[in-house]
Amino acid sequence: MEDCLFCRIVKGEIPSAKVYEDEFVLAFRDIAPAAPVHVLVIPKKHIESVAALTDDDTELLGKIFAAIRAVAGQEGLENGFRLVANTGKDGGQSVKHLHFHILGKKTFGENFG
Repeated sequence: MEDCLFCRIVKGEIPSAKVYEDEFVLAFRDIAPAAPVHVLVIPKKHIESVAALTDDDTELLGKIFAAIRAVAGQEGLENGFRLVANTGKDGGQSVKHLHFHILGKKTFGENFG
């Protein structure tokens, strides 16, 4: 999508602090971090949200989660991390492109808010 912020980052039109990239996935630091480590992991293919995933995206999801594992290791999150995917308006999704937040180097409680 031409007006999608994350699609523009994938295309290189908007700079980002990349921490991981392969043919299918891009990971970069959040510009307003909520934890000492706050990385966004996105598919390069535009998918609006978790709710928009289809059975055809199964392989891509595996690649996304492999990237999440790689980023967590690279960032030294061996003690754990929080993984968040806001979905839709009520879920707090602000950019309509599927993305996962990796939050780490902070101790989180069991509650979500």
